[in-house]
Amino acid sequence: GSGGFRKRKHDNFPHGHRREEKENVNPSSALMTSFKLFQLELDTRHDKYERLVKLSRDITIESKRTIFLLHRFTSAPNGEEILNESEVKLDAVRWKIKQVAQELIGEDMYQFHRAISPGLQEYVEAVSFQYFIKTRSLISVEEINKQLIFTAEDREETTNMTSNSHDKQLHTWSLKVTPVDYLLGVADLTGELMRLCISSVGNGDIDTPFELSQFLRQIYDGFTFIGNTGPYEVSKKLYTLKQSLAKVENACYTLKVRGSEIPKHMLADVFSTKTELIDQEEGL
Repeated sequence: GSGGFRKRKHDNFPHGHRREEKENVNPSSALMTSFKLFQLELDTRHDKYERLVKLSRDITIESKRTIFLLHRFTSAPNGEEILNESEVKLDAVRWKIKQVAQELIGEDMYQFHRAISPGLQEYVEAVSFQYFIKTRSLISVEEINKQLIFTAEDREETTNMTSNSHDKQLHTWSLKVTPVDYLLGVADLTGELMRLCISSVGNGDIDTPFELSQFLRQIYDGFTFIGNTGPYEVSKKLYTLKQSLAKVENACYTLKVRGSEIPKHMLADVFSTKTELIDQEEGL
């Protein structure tokens, strides 16, 4: 009748008949063999995807720890020790990236890009932050990719090879950071530079905020050239980049106009108060 549930086609057959059909399936048939191969291939791919997600999470955690360490550079009495320690941490991150490169041997990286992209973005942010502290400039994507070329003798012993050195073969792995991951990492870098600006003022460094203001303005000009033509994630982070630039420019304005009126040890409190006001006005 009207309003009743429509019966399925298999409901017209008795359950015993369907059970007999299932028992009559030949597990060694060509069709079942093909489906077992498909099942094995999908399980292997899913397991590899999960391993890459775990590696990407480890890369993200270690990269964040490196960034936290680099923020101590302005207040540490010996900055070289901080930079050396950060280099050791970044080497450990590259060791994880090497494992990612080994997992992707013979695979299309873009099929697993979603699993490893967060870790690569955080690594770009950490490397570019360290590079800026050293050189006051932006690292290029080509230079980042040069650091992600690995050989078998970099970190591990070739146990599967013979003891004769003439019979050893060098195995090389590489992983390239995509332009999108590079841009997203640089966009996240601007937030760390804004925090570096505020901490520098708190330590009495008056020159660093003006250098950061000029540098962030150049990065913002570069991102505006991309605009809406780039990936969605890039245009989404452009707003945060603009906020970081506004906070640094506000700090430079305060230093230039009221720097002689406010004691140096109180400038950081003034900046933090104005930053909270800006966030409230923007609804953050």
